[in-house]
Amino acid sequence: MSVAEEIKRLHELHQAGALSDEEYARAKARLLNSETTAPGENISNDISRLRRSQSDRWLGGVCGGLGKVTGVESWIWRLLFVLFVLTFGFGLAIYILLWIFVPDEELIGK
Repeated sequence: MSVAEEIKRLHELHQAGALSDEEYARAKARLLNSETTAPGENISNDISRLRRSQSDRWLGGVCGGLGKVTGVESWIWRLLFVLFVLTFGFGLAIYILLWIFVPDEELIGK
């Protein structure tokens, strides 16, 4: 679906009363913003936001932090790391490196 078609659909939802004025404006702005942004352009911004989670952690909070940044559930990240450990053997090394080099949420605020 093109951006124009998506905006048309948003307008129809707004006219039908399914979206408030504010919701319509935010959704339209988000669509127009994504149109001007090339895929992968915001990856550096996402990486700079990566922090180890204090609330969603089993070991170091790496998967919880990845979940917050990517929007993917943290249990999926945990499963991926376990699968990489079992199949390729390097999942543990990646997790440990992220644990060492990704700052903790708590430390950033200080």
